[in-house]
Amino acid sequence: MGALSTIDPKRTALLTIDLQNDFLHPEGAYGRAGQGADAIAVLPERVAPVRDALRAKGGTYVSAQFTLVPGPGGVPLIAPHLKALRPFLTTGDFAPGSFGHRLVDALAPADYVVEKVAYSAFYQTRLEYILRALNIDTLIVGGIVTNGGVASTLRDAHLRNIETIMLSDGCAAFRQDVHEATILSLGTVTHVMSCAETIALLEGAV
Repeated sequence: MGALSTIDPKRTALLTIDLQNDFLHPEGAYGRAGQGADAIAVLPERVAPVRDALRAKGGTYVSAQFTLVPGPGGVPLIAPHLKALRPFLTTGDFAPGSFGHRLVDALAPADYVVEKVAYSAFYQTRLEYILRALNIDTLIVGGIVTNGGVASTLRDAHLRNIETIMLSDGCAAFRQDVHEATILSLGTVTHVMSCAETIALLEGAV
């Protein structure tokens, strides 16, 4: 898809995926485990101007935040594939209401927060209800990881006939080649635009 030429900010929401302390903060779950990437660390400062431009035009900001639901004894309910991939995750990580679960300071507060338990922000969440209730039909999507939560959410939005913009430099993965390959593969389901291009589009909207 090419870049969008027009947009109605009042019917548009910025949706960030998993930009939380447990992923990005040095004292979060991933930081303590030495898991991170420079491309991920800079995302909040890149996405914040998009948020500001959208809000200035009457738009909405929704933060989808990965959640590990505490099970018996507080031990998190972790999907087997995730437990194998990230064995360092433990009690308290990504727990609702915790420091690690919260949106990073550079983007807080969001207008709406959606707890998500899988890759897609649509899967068993209230996201679609919020969008329909607010008459939002366009999503600007950024966050992590490009090939995981971002890609799954964009594809699910496409299935629902929701227009999307993927922030090419407002998303990141742990490997740059994976990030770039995912952007290429999603070109048929979303409009791929940089943060600067998206801001210009918003600022030019009537």
